[in-house]
Amino acid sequence: MNSYNDYNQNAGFSSVAQLENEMSLQAYVSRVMRGVYFKMFLGLLVTAAASFFTLGSESFLTLVYGNKAVFFGIIIAELALVFGLSAAINKLSTGMATLLFFLYSALNGVTLSYIFAIYSPQSIFLTFCITAGTFGAMSIYGYFTRQDLTKMGSFLIMALLGLIVCAVVNIFLANSALDWVISIAGVAIFVGLTAWDTQKIKQMAAMTDTTNAGKVATLGALSLYLDFVNLFIHLLRIFGSRD
Repeated sequence: MNSYNDYNQNAGFSSVAQLENEMSLQAYVSRVMRGVYFKMFLGLLVTAAASFFTLGSESFLTLVYGNKAVFFGIIIAELALVFGLSAAINKLSTGMATLLFFLYSALNGVTLSYIFAIYSPQSIFLTFCITAGTFGAMSIYGYFTRQDLTKMGSFLIMALLGLIVCAVVNIFLANSALDWVISIAGVAIFVGLTAWDTQKIKQMAAMTDTTNAGKVATLGALSLYLDFVNLFIHLLRIFGSRD
């Protein structure tokens, strides 16, 4: 028994009770993170289903893309859901927060349905696999690294704001070279954000009690969902082949 206690002290634990508490916390964080990835996965499924539904309904496709008011109304609704969910997460029930996340995923699927009409199925599948592999690797890194990624995250947020400005400007310029630079920069930014968001969500889970675990899982799923989708879109602009 003495040797076991000596091991605990050498590992940074002063007692068996402290070791057990640490193991319990790790198990709790792991459970919350599983909820994050599960909800994110369901969100991606909802997005895919909404995209295929939109493409399969000529009347609905015409309504969305043939009417600028409807299209931009959906875009505004998406932005409102993202900012509203993030700001009001503590005031919402877990069920309502999850419902709003899936509603956002569905609306995003409607507006992203165009990619299935522009790019070949083969290139979409290949890009999805590349995105999944890259996302998985960076999320694992963010989860297990002991390095504090806070400074990197702050830099990436500023870079993302700059990227958005450049993308808006290029809507009017329609410069193909700038579009290529934006796509490459977007990949780099969302690769880094995936690691940073994962670490941030893990830290949030460790500081949250069990009553709010579902809300953390929903908010975390939204963050990683946004990272995955944006990484996919920027990679598709680089590797995707058009029909």
